[in-house]
Amino acid sequence: MKYCVVIMDGASGLPLPGRGGTSLELARTPNLDALAAEGVLGLVRTVPPGMEASSACACMSLLGYDPAVYYRGRGGIEARSMGISVTGEEVVFRCNLVAVRDGLMWSYSSGYISTEEARQLIDAVNLGLGSDEVIFYPGVSYRHICKLRGHLETLEAVCTPPHNISGRPIEGSLPSGPGSEILRDLMARSEDILRDHPVNASRRSRGEIPATTIWLFWGSGPAPDMPSFREVYGLEAAMTSGVDLLGGLGKMAGIAMLEIPGVTDGLDNDYAAQAEGALRALESYDLVVVHIEAPDEAAHDGCVEHKIGAIEKIDSEMVGRLRAWHKDGLRLLVMPDHPTPIVERTHTDDPVPFLLWGAGFSGNGAGRFTEAEAGRSGLVIQRGHDLMGRLVGKG
Repeated sequence: MKYCVVIMDGASGLPLPGRGGTSLELARTPNLDALAAEGVLGLVRTVPPGMEASSACACMSLLGYDPAVYYRGRGGIEARSMGISVTGEEVVFRCNLVAVRDGLMWSYSSGYISTEEARQLIDAVNLGLGSDEVIFYPGVSYRHICKLRGHLETLEAVCTPPHNISGRPIEGSLPSGPGSEILRDLMARSEDILRDHPVNASRRSRGEIPATTIWLFWGSGPAPDMPSFREVYGLEAAMTSGVDLLGGLGKMAGIAMLEIPGVTDGLDNDYAAQAEGALRALESYDLVVVHIEAPDEAAHDGCVEHKIGAIEKIDSEMVGRLRAWHKDGLRLLVMPDHPTPIVERTHTDDPVPFLLWGAGFSGNGAGRFTEAEAGRSGLVIQRGHDLMGRLVGKG
């Protein structure tokens, strides 16, 4: 038996005003709907009570690990993915390149700045602000890391993810509380470095959004080790994703990361190539996790059509291929990690629909893969990390 987990990041949500349904309900998803009719559909809570409604917590749950036990903050997980060592005397923060205009969060991604442009800007920031105590590491697109040495007090700072305040004033959302002074100082000083950088001058000349400042949040110490996926579930696993967070979770769990050309963190993701790469990996691995970031990015941007389009591409170019693959028998778990309602443009901790399909799973009366259909099934799983056991027959 082979297994595949498809994580449609942020695909769930709330009914859209004037549109008559959620993005999942409005999307054309014949493959998902067929699987829902043949498999088990239900709702699951992926974020434990009192924990942040983040992909870090939710995806840790989906990989079969309890965030209440293993989650210590997102910065350390992303640093692990990038190969950045973190000691007990160091703190790592996610460092976004963002655009602020007239006191508003204009773009939490600097218009989805390219990785090469972002690298040049982060290198300039590190040259201007870096020291023995402060180091900046370039990542992918707008997502980077800042490491602080000897400033454990910053772990007490209250920080707001920039995608939570898209189009809203940044006043009141800057780092605050104990340890926040150094974070605000770095953010403010980065503005002078970025303002006239050639990369931003070029972006302005092309009518693109410049990166006006860095934004620090999601601080943590080192990410803890977890028992390997093989130890817990007896299976060799691999994963494909375009974001560092999933790479970090994979390293924590001893899950191999696949390098598939065309896999990105945005709407330009090559869905077909990612699916084909996952199927090739199933020749060598027992289980493959396929993570697609695009629906979440579209929801943070408040773009209904892009979110619906991403869901439809997942259905036609990915789920369709997986559904047709019968070489050694296949079990599927398909679900969002958390909701990202377009009306709110940020994550919530509400339950999400899940679908288990394949040998041993029989239909429970569903007709479509939607939030409402999952709710009508009456099946609700309170602990998201229990789903992996159900998929592989260890729950």
